[in-house]
Formats: sequence, structure tokens, C-alpha cells
Amino acid sequence: MKTRFASLAIAAGLLLAACAGPGATTRPSTATTTSPSTPAAATPSAGATTPPATTPPATTPPASTPASVSGNVDVHGSSTVAPISNAVAEDFQAANLEFSYVVGDEGTGDGFELFFCVDGSDIADASRAIAEDEIALCETNGVEYVELKVAYDGLAVITHPDNAIECLTFLDLYALFGPESDTIGTWADAAVLAQELGSTTVFPEGALSITAPGDESGTYDSFVELALGDIIEERAAEERLRVPSEFYVASSNDNAIVQGVAGFPTSIGFVGLAYAQESSDLVKIVPVDGGEGCVTPNEVTVSDGSYPISRPLFIYPSLNRAATNDALVAYVDYYLSDEGIANASEVGYVSLPADELTATRDAWAAAKP
Repeated sequence: MKTRFASLAIAAGLLLAACAGPGATTRPSTATTTSPSTPAAATPSAGATTPPATTPPATTPPASTPASVSGNVDVHGSSTVAPISNAVAEDFQAANLEFSYVVGDEGTGDGFELFFCVDGSDIADASRAIAEDEIALCETNGVEYVELKVAYDGLAVITHPDNAIECLTFLDLYALFGPESDTIGTWADAAVLAQELGSTTVFPEGALSITAPGDESGTYDSFVELALGDIIEERAAEERLRVPSEFYVASSNDNAIVQGVAGFPTSIGFVGLAYAQESSDLVKIVPVDGGEGCVTPNEVTVSDGSYPISRPLFIYPSLNRAATNDALVAYVDYYLSDEGIANASEVGYVSLPADELTATRDAWAAAKP
């Protein structure tokens, strides 16, 4: 993995950050449209940071990097997808010196609600599919878009390397993170709830220290849905994680989550797999049992679906803005080319199977101006 990904970890802070300037940090596809609106003007900015790679070619890939593209592209949303979009933009700019870009990592929810669906950005990065309330907001503001799947990611449960825990079931994760765990501050107390639910996992001793995403993050939403959803429904509980407190520091910044978990010997948290693997010297990735035995997340288990907490990653280009911004069209064309889409695996995510990549390219070809 190239050093550009590492630069994200160095530059990321504990607060939300948008990427701009030469040293900045930081699953099937269907087109969805609404009534048209007048595109807002993009605010030019210089390049950002991140990386490239290799992906199996699909049929009829878009042309590689065109020459002499000028203009600006504003991208906001998922901190998980940001490294891919950033890497694509950096490589695209290297071949088109008059092209500029901004890649923000505010979180999927904030990306849709504060930027994209109010016609404030060219592309939304998302670590989950657009939600119903976000669809309605885009419709209200006349923002048309197409959903493009670009990669897969696993959600890695992480802890301090000294923590003795070796595997966690969905019942355990519910006891640690779920809506009935608000007042639980020790592993022993979490074990009581887990055992009530039917778990036989032996928990370690000690205080519970959680650092994990906040509710503005698509990673938060994905974890609730994939790991806790069935138990939440069974128990008629709230669809959420525990309330942030002295036991749970919520952050939208993946690198801050890694640092928080790395700083306490009986910690627990979760983050996108790429970030966990990049920080394997700081944290331990805990295998997860979704009902068919303990599985460690990696490229193979995420790709074949055997790891139970995996998800697709998306970009949503604005069709309104694409109609008047040639740089946006050229950037997405390059993003979906063999060279561009290779960035997903280079920064640590799982490449789309060839048929899914073809479906993504077909969706873009049918929707773009």
C-alpha cells in the first residue's frame, strides 16, 4: 500500500476534516432521479492526498485519463470512501494540471444532508445506500443522481493487542454496543447482558472503553444494520448504538477511532477494514461469529460473503452538475476506468467482481449527459 494512504492517518484530526490542497487529508447499482434544478457553481480548490492499483478488467471500460481537462470537482461524504476518491483525483490531476478538487470526509449522512442533497457538491461518497429521508431531501432540492457501486469493505471490530478477547458473536456485539448497553461500563457487566441473550463467550476483566463512529457516519448505520439489526428487531429495541458517554467516545474520523482503541488495554471499537489493516501494529482485529463460526475479515472473506459484517461502497454523481461540468464527467469516467478503479484495492478495499463493475459502468453510461 502506498504512502499516500498513510498520510491520511497522519493528517487526520479528532474533528471532521475536508480535503483540499496538495497536502490535504484525509453493493447492485440503479439510477435514481428527481426533478431538475439549477446547478450551483463549484468552488475551485487544489489537489488532495491518497493512492492507485490493479483491478481485473471488465468489458468495455471507459477511456483512460483524457488530456487537458480543466475545472473543479467537489466531493463530500464518507470517510471510508474518501481515500478512494482522493486517490483517483490525485492521479487524474497528475495528468490534467488544470483540474482541481476537494474531497471531504464528513461522514455519509452529513455528506448527503449538508452538501449533496442541497446541491452543494458534485459527488456524494457513501458507505451505505442513500436513505429514504436523504432521497426526499434530494427530491425537494431537485438534485438528480446515479448510484454507482465502486468497492466492498468489511467492518472490523478492533481492540488493543493486549486484550484477551479472541472472537465476538452478534450477541456479544449487541451487549457491548447496542441500545440496551447505555449504562454498561465494564466487560463484566456486558457479559451479564450477553449471557442473558444466550452468549457463552468469556469476556475479559476491566473497564470498558469504546471508541467508534457517531451517527453521522455510514459506518455507524452499516454496523447497526448488519451486526445488530436482527437482535434489535427481536427485542423491539431502538435502532441505534449506545448513547455516547464516558464509556463511548463517538467520532466520524476513522484514524481517531484507531488511536482511541489503541490507547486503552481493554478497549473495543469498529472501523472500516482498510483502516484496521493499515494500523495492525496498533490494534488487534477481532474475528466475528455471525452464526456460522468465527471469521476474520480480509479480502477473501469480504469478497465471498463469509465475513458477516461487510458492505458495498458507493459514489453518487450529481447529474444536474454533470450536465454543465465537463470535469465532473471526465473525473467519473476515469474513476470507473481500469486504472481509476484500481485505486480501491490499492488503498485497502475489496475490488468489485467483474460483473458488478460492468453493471456500475453501464449505469453511468446510461445516466451521464
